[in-house]
Amino acid sequence: MPGSTPPGTTPDRGWWRGAAIYQVYLRSFADGNGDGTGDLAGLRSRLQYLADLGVDAIWLNPWYPSPMADGGYDVADYRSIEPVFGTLAEAEKLIEEAHDLGIRTIVDVVPNHASDQHAWFREALAAGPGSEARERFWFRPGVGDGPPNGWQSIFGGPAWTQVPDGEWYLHLFAPEQPDFNWNNPAVREEFLDVLRFWFDRGVDGVRIDSAAVLVKDLDSVEESYTDHDGVHDIYREWRRVSDSYGGRILIGEVWLPDQDRFANYLRADELHTAFNFDFLSSAWEPAALRASIDLTLATHLSLDAPATWVLSNHDVARPVTRYGRAVTSWDNADRRDGMPSDLELGRRRARAAALLAMALPGSVYVYQGEELGLNEVEDIPEELIDDPMWERSGHTVRGRDGCRVPLPWSGDEPPFGYSTGTPWLPQPASWRDLTVEAQQEDPESMLRLYRSALRLRRRLLGDGTIAWLPLGDEVLAFVRDSGLICVVNLGSAPVDLPAHDSVLLASGPLADGRLPSDTAVWLTPLS
Repeated sequence: MPGSTPPGTTPDRGWWRGAAIYQVYLRSFADGNGDGTGDLAGLRSRLQYLADLGVDAIWLNPWYPSPMADGGYDVADYRSIEPVFGTLAEAEKLIEEAHDLGIRTIVDVVPNHASDQHAWFREALAAGPGSEARERFWFRPGVGDGPPNGWQSIFGGPAWTQVPDGEWYLHLFAPEQPDFNWNNPAVREEFLDVLRFWFDRGVDGVRIDSAAVLVKDLDSVEESYTDHDGVHDIYREWRRVSDSYGGRILIGEVWLPDQDRFANYLRADELHTAFNFDFLSSAWEPAALRASIDLTLATHLSLDAPATWVLSNHDVARPVTRYGRAVTSWDNADRRDGMPSDLELGRRRARAAALLAMALPGSVYVYQGEELGLNEVEDIPEELIDDPMWERSGHTVRGRDGCRVPLPWSGDEPPFGYSTGTPWLPQPASWRDLTVEAQQEDPESMLRLYRSALRLRRRLLGDGTIAWLPLGDEVLAFVRDSGLICVVNLGSAPVDLPAHDSVLLASGPLADGRLPSDTAVWLTPLS
């Protein structure tokens, strides 16, 4: 029922501090009605799979009515469900059924921009220059024959589009995504009401898309829209709403290289957590990873906020492909599309990276398909590419579709049990060995590794601290509060393990008791 919470929980436990959260890209998770697009019926039919996997919560990408100009991040109505996905009643049923299985639900809220089909934007277009309706967005007259300034869209091309009456509107992303003017009190009140709407229906948390870019300075010659101080007043208002419901959390998508500025979002009266993209972006190198871990833990410790550990999401090339490349770091500005990848090496490293991320203190996010060891799909036919990056870049950036291909559940050929119809993006035939069915009973599979790790993590890990162990420059080794020891060998030769009682879990087989290259292990301490 709306407003319910998982049994056996209390709001003051701080459940998010050590939670394992599974990201559901609804379009690609499971299709319940055979139209080729994932939906709520498909997700509800697979909730037991997620419970068996051992996650504490699911985070769903936008499920609102949308023309899908940007995969649902162009929202036409923040208080309803996209008909392709289902109905509001089904969403409420999903929240209730997930709670019955001990799984909380987190939804995506997109506050920077709406769809150009949103009622407010249609009203603004009709109302004309100088109207109150236009003040909810960034409408401005041009300069000469051009836009108000030279700002560029994050997706490529100008960040301004002209309307028939001559004014221009700002869109940091696609033209179909007009930016809200957060200086306008009506915009602020609207989103406070959106939060209340979903919290009233039992949602346990909100992930805030593009959280650092809401406040703009249009008078600046340079592009000036990231991390303005005024954004913190917005999240203080949001925090008061979430606190009034008890146990509901706010999670920020905050891409900032400056950790001091990043930390501002985690102050006690702002967001509960924010994504740690520094760790995700780090190369598969011991010095880079350790520096990222140390910086992350130091930043969060000073605020008594839990760190988050993320290896992938719906915007990033999958770890199996990324870690198999000659350059293993990640950069949104250089996606390295088509760079050769040794998938066997990448999968071995991805298994080790999973154990590393899950052993660290704080919460961990698993992007759907990560637990299956799926690789990035880099040969989607051009005519099927859906990501607006493709058009906006003049067909030079293929975009993010490669990590959004529908999941393989069963069978030997597409659609692999995902749908009875044709999936909205094509699945590679090579995934026949990576289906849930194929991995279910294989003790060496990625799926079994994730299940084992998540179950052990729930019992022995989660939030807390680490103490580093000195095992050489090419090895990351630390002990957790429970005594569990994590060792990751990023060197080229096997290494000796520290003194221990037993091996709890390993990402790959040991070599005569030694830890091979690109392998991680969890150990119990000497008793």
